Amino acid sequence: MIIQSKQVWVSSTFIEAQLEIEDAKITGIYPYGTKPVDKDYGEDRILPGMIDIHCHGGLGFDTNDANHEGLRTWAAGLPKEGITGFLPTTVTQSEEVLTKALINVTEVVDEGYEGAEILGIHFEGPYLNAKNKGAQPEQFIVTPNVEQFKKYQEAAKGMIKVITLATEMDPDWALTRYASSHGVCVSIGHSGATYEDALMGIANGANSMTHVFNGMNGLHHRTPNLVGAAMRCRDTYGEIICDGNHVNWAAVNAYVTAKGRNYAVMIDDALCAKGCEPGYYELGGNQIDIRENGSAYLHGTDTLAGGTLKFNRGLQNLVEKALLPFDWAVNMVSLNPARLLKMDDRKGKIMAGYDADLVVLNRDYDVVQTYCLGKEML
Repeated sequence: MIIQSKQVWVSSTFIEAQLEIEDAKITGIYPYGTKPVDKDYGEDRILPGMIDIHCHGGLGFDTNDANHEGLRTWAAGLPKEGITGFLPTTVTQSEEVLTKALINVTEVVDEGYEGAEILGIHFEGPYLNAKNKGAQPEQFIVTPNVEQFKKYQEAAKGMIKVITLATEMDPDWALTRYASSHGVCVSIGHSGATYEDALMGIANGANSMTHVFNGMNGLHHRTPNLVGAAMRCRDTYGEIICDGNHVNWAAVNAYVTAKGRNYAVMIDDALCAKGCEPGYYELGGNQIDIRENGSAYLHGTDTLAGGTLKFNRGLQNLVEKALLPFDWAVNMVSLNPARLLKMDDRKGKIMAGYDADLVVLNRDYDVVQTYCLGKEML
């Protein structure tokens, strides 16, 4: 199959080009008009497929539900917003619930599914700081434990790629060191870490921060805390929710400008209610409300519990509301998460030899078509 556009994103610029796709890979890139094509997208933009590393669910399914068909339905729906790869993300719960959730993901992967590719699992909790729990159920928060995590990773068949962990609660940083030395990205989150605590976590293997500004102590000019570390430590990654409710646009701009174009990662922190009507839902056993602004809140409170942002709209928000350079914004939804996952040798770019994960957007950021490993998904 050959597709072409006058705006194909290659090395942080647009070029007029054709993409040859075969066996799930981009096998060749040629000047526009060189060969007969199967599809000409004209002025629509072809970008690398988007990668969501922090999403709990959607279309009525939550990762903790441990339901095969729910996960399949969710994966099949994600390409509609330009997502070609994702990490189903757990919520703090009992060991029994979390183990079932991990096994469910592995079974779906083994049995097969359609849609966005499951690139691994994001294990958010239960090793958090209760003082910064946000919407995570406090009764299931426990002290970080290497032996317990080994059991979780065994149940996941090694698919846990990111763990959100309050490193200041990790005795002697043992789990931080173990996870990072075994190929798991340790992301500091739901944490009361001071700036100094954060540096010690990084020194012991952490290399990311979870939903920066949320679930952590804020920046103060005399006590910079974890937010200050996220902005100052430019060689660590940092997620940020870009729906305008979790973080003010000026703060998004300030954070990404400090972090740079290569380490900021956009997430949606999506819940089971994504793609559903406003109403009452559950997160980790807690009742949550989805309000008209699209965000989730613990029932009867103003405590944010996640969002329902569509990824293509998040990219648009980064450019048009946070006023970030377009190439920075594209990196945040594609190359940077691929690099965090150590998959940037095959994902996150449009290049010969890379996976044929692509999204075609029009000028209004509407998704025209998504290709997941070369398959048309709309």
